Amino acid sequence: MNLRWEKACIIAAGCLIAVILCLSTAVKMKKTDENRSVFRNQERGNGNGEETAKKESDPAEGYGENQPDGCRENQSDGCREMNIKKVALTFDDGPHPYYTARLLEGLRERDVHVTFFVLGQSAELYPELIQEMAQDGHLIGNHTYSHIQLTAGNGQQFAEELQKTDAIIYEITGQHTEFVRPPYGAWDKRFEESLNMIQVLWNVDPLDWCCSDAGTVISRVLEKTDGDCIILLHDVYDSSVEAALAIVDELSARGYEFVTVDEIILD
Repeated sequence: MNLRWEKACIIAAGCLIAVILCLSTAVKMKKTDENRSVFRNQERGNGNGEETAKKESDPAEGYGENQPDGCRENQSDGCREMNIKKVALTFDDGPHPYYTARLLEGLRERDVHVTFFVLGQSAELYPELIQEMAQDGHLIGNHTYSHIQLTAGNGQQFAEELQKTDAIIYEITGQHTEFVRPPYGAWDKRFEESLNMIQVLWNVDPLDWCCSDAGTVISRVLEKTDGDCIILLHDVYDSSVEAALAIVDELSARGYEFVTVDEIILD
């Protein structure tokens, strides 16, 4: 009886030891497989696991590269739109029978629109040029009838010249002159309400009226021009017209967009 019991205990103990050994072997094999998996992941990166850590700590890395093409294109368009610089070319004292006609032809070839501040007395003499300005999409402004300068004692005459010029332009084009370039920049803000006209001055003046060298006029304008500038020129001088067309070519090449003054003043 005792012998049988001893044999049974020995057999049970042996089975228990075998189970324990099997479990221990299984645990070791599992850890080995996990270590091998980690090692393979490191090898896919840079050998030390830095790639995996970087992706987890910086999920935004590579965001721009993974965006759809449409997103990148839209972002580029937005940047281009924000970087557009507008500039307005303005011409005083015309129209001139020859120089203004040549200027209009050059602007038409370049598909550029400008602003003309015309004298009423010249508009009466050359209405066909006023019509051409309007048909080509240029803005026509008021520069008084005879280039009168506003003083403390001639306010009534000044206002009458603006009204007279406006009537002449309206008869030719069917449009009133909303913008006025007062000769020499002399202005009374009360006219804005009484005449319903907006004063337009300038911030780039190459003094082309006293410089017959087109190259000098070009250099002065290019040196001072930036976005939203209003450039003052005159379409009654050969050198000014030559300079104006060269300025258009150069500023266009630099990415400037030419607009009429209302787009700068009213925006």
